[in-house]
Amino acid sequence: MTKTIYFVAGEVSGDNHGAALMFALRRQAVDLNFIGRGGPQMRAIAGEGLNNWLDEAAVLGLWEVIKKYSYFREQFQQTLDEIDEAKPNSVVLIDYPGFNLRLARALRQRSPKQKIIYYISPQVWAWNRGRIAKMARFLDLMLCIFPFEAELYNKSGLRTEFVGHPMIDRLRPLTIDIERDPNLIGLFPGSRRREIRKIFPIMVQTARRLHQVKSNLRFEISAASEELAHEINHALRPHLNPLPEGEEDAQRQVRESSGGENKFSMSTQLLDAAGLMQRAYVGLVASGSATLEAAYFRLPFVLVYKVAWPTYLAARLVVNVKHLGMPNVLADKEVVPEFIQHRARPHAIAKAVLRLMDDPTARQKMIAEFDTIIAKLGEGGASEKAALAILNDLAGST
Repeated sequence: MTKTIYFVAGEVSGDNHGAALMFALRRQAVDLNFIGRGGPQMRAIAGEGLNNWLDEAAVLGLWEVIKKYSYFREQFQQTLDEIDEAKPNSVVLIDYPGFNLRLARALRQRSPKQKIIYYISPQVWAWNRGRIAKMARFLDLMLCIFPFEAELYNKSGLRTEFVGHPMIDRLRPLTIDIERDPNLIGLFPGSRRREIRKIFPIMVQTARRLHQVKSNLRFEISAASEELAHEINHALRPHLNPLPEGEEDAQRQVRESSGGENKFSMSTQLLDAAGLMQRAYVGLVASGSATLEAAYFRLPFVLVYKVAWPTYLAARLVVNVKHLGMPNVLADKEVVPEFIQHRARPHAIAKAVLRLMDDPTARQKMIAEFDTIIAKLGEGGASEKAALAILNDLAGST
């Protein structure tokens, strides 16, 4: 008998994790029907029953959510109605806590017997640990990707399994045997347009300062999509001379016209973050999943992050962790220097980058810490373990 699972993912990372989970579910059980909301990767597996809503749903920060409040209110009600009509065997919520936690609570009130599973557990331990006990009332199963989360959730009475981090399986095949270029700096400004607009200008200013000190340095920028590549190139135009006609594309190379023999140069690499993380000598990385990816590839880096001031001030009132970057959270100390909001000043960032370039001891210490951190995330197979847990829950076993 065919069973239906309704998925909800609202960000690029959730689409990645959701697609891998769907693929693993299909391998273990053929008679499954996937519906819900996600992105292009999930839709490629699920088909027309899954709505690709990422262009509108993937927003960053409190202020951006407030501006789109009416949209999210409408989507929230539509999602509830779709689940009510489909009556799926299970609802799987992937990350996206601002929407998905409210949805889980509303679903429990509307349909007390509906199975609700949460994958990529929300980081409530960072901003409201008291909410964990409440979550146990409206979730049937929590699937965690960080080991310390399972202990926290299990103490609350919420059945929880640590499945490992799906990043391990995704990145392992991308590992290449290559020496790092001592003159190459990698820039990873984020996967959202809002991040590009806030963070990328700081990275460009930092790159200019670094080039003043080391004129042979080159800078490559990782773009998560063609759209973001064009956004990045647009942001570069005021600083660099235009390309010759016919070279206006996502993987363009742009150069400044002045500066002598060692000209300041930047290039945008489309969808090759893993390659750049293994070729670059040091990285400038926006907070997010890229920080763990950089740690996996043993790239010494500094963390740079900036959001709208209302979002930052609101976060300061509720966030209760010492560090923002996940490598630092997992290590419970500052392994990676963090430059956040008003501390994200180009001269300070450049100084930290130069230390990672010129001090072999500092580089090796950070890399050794990365190895310890990544070892905590499991040996792989996270999607398969999550799929098995979901199928066991559907079958009524534990």
